Amino acid sequence: MKKARQKLIIELIRTSSIGNQDALQEALRLRGFPVTQATVSRDIRELNLIKRADENGVYRYVLPEQSLGNTDLLTGNILDADSAGNTVVIKCRSGTAQAVCTVLDGMVRPEVVGTLAGDDTIFVLIRTGEQARRFAAEILKKLHM
Repeated sequence: MKKARQKLIIELIRTSSIGNQDALQEALRLRGFPVTQATVSRDIRELNLIKRADENGVYRYVLPEQSLGNTDLLTGNILDADSAGNTVVIKCRSGTAQAVCTVLDGMVRPEVVGTLAGDDTIFVLIRTGEQARRFAAEILKKLHM
């Protein structure tokens, strides 16, 4: 439920101008997720959403940059990455794996079949072993820049 809700939040802020928690809570409610203000606040924090002025000067929620090289959420919370077969294991700071995983899920990566996040570990199922090695290497390279 949480992962689906956070995916919807990402979709909503990409496609709508949502400037406050009340608007986000209402948009979620209209799409079948009746949530409390505390839940919305927690999701905003876990997704590391920020408010930024759009081209009209109106402040709205946005995601941090979504490339592996530019995302503070990713580089600030991923500690290590390694591959085994066609699976990449990503170690994160305690409590951040689900937020990091949500950002990874939002990226268009055709080699990624799916993800699974715990508290501090993410499993990323990749189509081939070679793609998994490249994916893990890309993450490690970005961490050491």
